[in-house]
Amino acid sequence: MSPLSIGARLTVWYSLILALSLCLFSGIAYFAMIHSIRVTVDPALRQRVQAVRNIIQEDAPSGLAALQDEFRELADSEGADARLRVAYEHGAVIFAPADLQAAREPRRLQDTPRPFTSRLGNARYRFLRETLDVSGKRYDIEVASSLRDYDEALERFRIVMYSAAPAFLILAALGGYWLSRRALAPVDEITQAARNIGAKDLSQRLAVPRSSDELHRLADTLNGMLSRIEAAFQRVTQFTADASHELRTPVSVLRTSAELALRKPRSEAEYREALARILEESERVSHLIDQLLVLARADSGSSALPMARTDLSAALQAACSEAKVLAEAKQLKFSQLVPTDSVWVQGDAASLQRLFMILLDNAVKYTPIGGEITVRLSSDDGQAVAAIRDSGVGIAPEDLSHVFERFYRSDRARSRESGGTGLGLAIGRWIAQTHRGDIRVESSPGKGSEFQVRIPISRHEADKP
Repeated sequence: MSPLSIGARLTVWYSLILALSLCLFSGIAYFAMIHSIRVTVDPALRQRVQAVRNIIQEDAPSGLAALQDEFRELADSEGADARLRVAYEHGAVIFAPADLQAAREPRRLQDTPRPFTSRLGNARYRFLRETLDVSGKRYDIEVASSLRDYDEALERFRIVMYSAAPAFLILAALGGYWLSRRALAPVDEITQAARNIGAKDLSQRLAVPRSSDELHRLADTLNGMLSRIEAAFQRVTQFTADASHELRTPVSVLRTSAELALRKPRSEAEYREALARILEESERVSHLIDQLLVLARADSGSSALPMARTDLSAALQAACSEAKVLAEAKQLKFSQLVPTDSVWVQGDAASLQRLFMILLDNAVKYTPIGGEITVRLSSDDGQAVAAIRDSGVGIAPEDLSHVFERFYRSDRARSRESGGTGLGLAIGRWIAQTHRGDIRVESSPGKGSEFQVRIPISRHEADKP
């Protein structure tokens, strides 16, 4: 059995709530009418009892015949729907219509007599009984008013509710279903449009309704999600293509070197030379694969770094010690202005050292012989700032916004000569962002570059005077 649609479920709930509301309204209206009837009839009964009381007090001394005449006139003036019965306490009837001639069962008197409802024949009447003591005699007074007209009004009300309410409920349910279908029509359009968007054409977007309602926000949110999916898909596609391109060259060198070495017998020196080329390219492939794995784990979120209170100054000094050897081999002037005092941050020492080594290695690679590299560590507004400046070739303005992209190299030929893969800065930015920091770069062609790594200082350190 297929589940009901949202429109059908909304209609069912709407109908149930409406039906309960109608029942509640009908019940309240019905009991309100009954109360209104009693409010109308009961005061009139009390007035009639008072009139009978006045007659007894005035005419009782004149005898039984005088009382009966007055009661007869009173009954005639009240009409056919009124009843009056007056009897002595021991049961002898003074005046009563034919349907009240029979002896009535005495009722227990209360301080304030209350009207009650009873039947006479096939009709309902509202009664009020009271006992009166005049000149040593006790009289049992009973007045009644027919409820026929009121009962007919209540019956008409019940008939209207029983017949009109279901018809109204059916019409309301149909109208509610039509409204729900119309209101949810844009959802069907969004669903159909979403089905038509495939991996080969992620540039399509959903039509956004003009009304600023939930559907507008839903379509706008889905379009934003599609934009992010498209961007991620493009990054994955580009990443795969670039990785394939980067791996193809060293693999081709490995294969060619091995094939040439095996084509004919060669001397020991030639074999050593071929093995050296194979080893060099194998190391390059191994380094590239290691970097790809780091980025893949970063993208999946599974490469969480073990964060602890770490001395950033020590990590930078360790990276400088390794980079200084590379700088001296290339005859570069290397200077560092790193304080000996500890600068505490929340981070991973090995990853921070790797980040600084990536920046220092790039500085050495792209600085000509005789150039200069300067490393500084300072603090600024609660952040530790590590600045690495070189006097190298610099970065063109059009390349500055792309240097942290994966596999991006402004000069691919020179990068390949220096062993670069275009992944180092991307890994460095990921490490900085994982430490709640960032990397900034300033550069001018021919004047060198400066990379700044900003990492929040640990609160314990920031609280020190």
